[in-house]
Amino acid sequence: MNVLWYMCAPDGPYPWRPDGSREVDHGYFRQLALAYDHLGYTGALFATGAHDVWVLAAALLPYTERLKFLVAIHPGLVPVTLLGKMAATLQDFSRGRLMINVVSGDAKMLGAYGMDLPHDERYAMADEYLQVWHRLMAGESVTHHGRYVQVTGAKLALPAGRGIAPPPLWFGGSSDAALDVAARHVDVYLSWGETPEQMARKVEVVRAKADALGRHLRYGIRLYVIVRDTDAEAWEAAAALYDRMDEAAIAANQHFVGGTDSVGQQRMSAMHGGVKPADLRALEVAPNLWAGLGLVRPGPGTAIVGSPDTVLRTIEAYQKAGIETFILSGLPLLEEAYRFGERVLPRLPVEREAPGAGAAGADRIGTKPFTWSTLFDRDLGQPKHP
Repeated sequence: MNVLWYMCAPDGPYPWRPDGSREVDHGYFRQLALAYDHLGYTGALFATGAHDVWVLAAALLPYTERLKFLVAIHPGLVPVTLLGKMAATLQDFSRGRLMINVVSGDAKMLGAYGMDLPHDERYAMADEYLQVWHRLMAGESVTHHGRYVQVTGAKLALPAGRGIAPPPLWFGGSSDAALDVAARHVDVYLSWGETPEQMARKVEVVRAKADALGRHLRYGIRLYVIVRDTDAEAWEAAAALYDRMDEAAIAANQHFVGGTDSVGQQRMSAMHGGVKPADLRALEVAPNLWAGLGLVRPGPGTAIVGSPDTVLRTIEAYQKAGIETFILSGLPLLEEAYRFGERVLPRLPVEREAPGAGAAGADRIGTKPFTWSTLFDRDLGQPKHP
């Protein structure tokens, strides 16, 4: 399985309030990258936000050895040949640690960048864009004059010249148009924090579409985690967050996500309805799965809440639904990465590469549990049993 941790701003113990926000600069990002790499996460999600994710990923690359970089792109905002060159360069410099997260976004966000396409047309554009992408990554010389993409004699030197494997494509979207694009083009299909039962139904639908095209996909989910020594302590931590969700913060976030044409966001908002009940457990939408963060945070607003054993049982429920990739986060990012990384991650069969492994994945740790002694022995080159 894959376990990634979130990278981007905002951050803090309760970042929807000024007194709970943390300054997020290059120094703090460097701390996050070092921690994620040190703890043994498969990778980090570089999601769209205040910082440009490509510049951020390039800036953090020298501080990591095994961490993979899941970097967001918006089809159509960058010409496909230029994106291919950017991706091939980062894939080359990282020795094969780049992954691409294809994000079609919503009309409100993309309109700020000059893209004014209705919902389904954005996915039609993404479909054409990714057709050309695959040809470029295969080393072809491409001439294509379509409705959304026009290139003449486009060709990338790096994939063919260096033997670099194309970065895998990850993709999220809940509409019918999105599922069709996923089935045709991507390697990993992602969804925001729906329940295991909801995810099982969604995986079944996407798998049927992919099977009809002779393709095999992997499936992942984006969630928050609140893990403490006991279930009671974890819910106390959730209550501390809940107590700081004031009416102004809730109203601001609900205004921000209101009117979106993103089906995924609509499904997240439906879990809490934009209303804060008196009892936080009223937003427990499945055992140990709490939708309260969606009141003040856009995107995935659900969190696994509980002890390490409870968190593991919930992850297992998702695995039974067909999920093998987990993109997680907590508040604050750094502290929660350590809590999960020390109490839960070593008990999961996480796929990662050893420090310095090349694009072919030599010296892969594979499914062995990660331990501090493993990190020590590999980093210093000392035998475990002299």
